[in-house]
Amino acid sequence: MVLSPCVGHPSFGAQPPPPSQEPTEESSPTTSPESLSPLERSPSSHEKRQPILRGVTWVAGRILTVDGSPLPEPALIEIHCSGKVRPSGYSDKNGYFNVSLSRQASMIGADASMGGFDEGVVGHPSASGGSGDDSLSGGQTGLDLAGCELRANVPGYRSESVDLTGTKNTQNGDTVLIVVRRIGRIDGLTKSFTSLSAPKDARKALEKAITGNRRGRFDEARANLSKAVEIHPQYAEAWYELGRTYSAMKLPDEAGEAFNKAVAADVRFMPPHLALLELSLLSKDWEVILSASEQVLKLDGFSYPQAWYLNSVAHLQLRHYDDAESSAKETIKADLDKRFPKVRHVLAVAQANKDDFANAANSLRAYLAVRPNGADSVLVKQQLAEFEERVRQPDQPPK
Repeated sequence: MVLSPCVGHPSFGAQPPPPSQEPTEESSPTTSPESLSPLERSPSSHEKRQPILRGVTWVAGRILTVDGSPLPEPALIEIHCSGKVRPSGYSDKNGYFNVSLSRQASMIGADASMGGFDEGVVGHPSASGGSGDDSLSGGQTGLDLAGCELRANVPGYRSESVDLTGTKNTQNGDTVLIVVRRIGRIDGLTKSFTSLSAPKDARKALEKAITGNRRGRFDEARANLSKAVEIHPQYAEAWYELGRTYSAMKLPDEAGEAFNKAVAADVRFMPPHLALLELSLLSKDWEVILSASEQVLKLDGFSYPQAWYLNSVAHLQLRHYDDAESSAKETIKADLDKRFPKVRHVLAVAQANKDDFANAANSLRAYLAVRPNGADSVLVKQQLAEFEERVRQPDQPPK
């Protein structure tokens, strides 16, 4: 039996938000794949939780590996709240950091208007730590960090969490320790070594451009970035920021060209690969989406469940059912924050198309257990009834 894939092409006409904007949430169409969280690195564990921090507007601390080895690169410090992520700055190369909790970067992963997906696929935040809005703080009167956690984003490592519930907006500080554990080899990096050789004038132009993007001055940012890459043609971070600027200006072709030049300058620099995966959604071509997702996974197969999810959907749309099943299972393994329950629907349809109705029914039951009243629940229940009937009467032709 061949089922039509349970997820249709998303509506690809929308563009990602400008770097300085905080997107708003929308509901995804019932025919689309599961909402995508951003392609920022996904935390891989909640193994331990540090004590609650009280009365702080900033947090100083250090990141240590469990075996005492040095970090492979400066770590991105992130605040995770209700499945969304805020970059708050970087540690130094020795793992020391000092970040503010009252003024954070724009939330990554509320709807980026990637048509069919609730949440957009955004690139890596700039090294400066984001736009500095006040949306976490609830104004000047106090923080609302109930259910929020502080984590370290280190390539190839699993981060413990610091619980921020109960944090108050005062001038007292606190010191925390975040321990990370190695989970596997990662070829991709969140920082580019080409920045080390960038001349001072190029670095200054990039800094001005980042500020311009935060303020919505995209023409000004583009001019500064053009200057930066003219001075230092191998400046991968500047090419990446230029791509983000073009995306904000709704110029996807120019954005793609800039992201590809960032990749050419430093193939291990992850953010432009993630941005190209985002742009691939505009192509309406599942082969292109498949290729872009595989490039991300080649560099880092641990940290991006969103890439595994898109990979599974692309394989399903292309009727590569074995690969769709395999990638869906990898999504489930990588998605420890449970952001992609819809992947179990993708998994079920891949299994059913292989006549594995028993496992397909189990996958749908698992999906309904977490989304019993989802927008697609009527369809899913109908499919479940059909799969259960095929298990009971395997020789009967499908209805």
